[in-house]
Amino acid sequence: QVQLVESGGGLVQPGGSLRLSCAASGFTLDYYAIGWFRQAPGKEREGVSCISSSGGSTHYADSVKGRFTISRDNAKNTVYLQMNSLKFEDTAVYYCATGASCAKLRVGIDGYWGQGTQVTVSS
Repeated sequence: QVQLVESGGGLVQPGGSLRLSCAASGFTLDYYAIGWFRQAPGKEREGVSCISSSGGSTHYADSVKGRFTISRDNAKNTVYLQMNSLKFEDTAVYYCATGASCAKLRVGIDGYWGQGTQVTVSS
């Protein structure tokens, strides 16, 4: 069964950190760019970060630059999103998705999606 599974979300105080994981089963992530997206209540989904299939190219939304780091471990078939200095406005459901490239993910040409993991930043 082909699926992406996000994990690592939770409740954290402002300024805290979380590491999200996006694990694939039933297929290999090696040939895919992987994007992280988020959707807060009442808001549209937005792109957060993306990493190329090789891992050599990464992209970040301006709102998370300098705080979030995307990485991948193809041996573990997993992509990570390290989130530091979390803010209230980072609260959202975070999703990962596959794409042929980050450029294609950016314009909505995507493949598999995970079910999402909730991140709540609250004091």
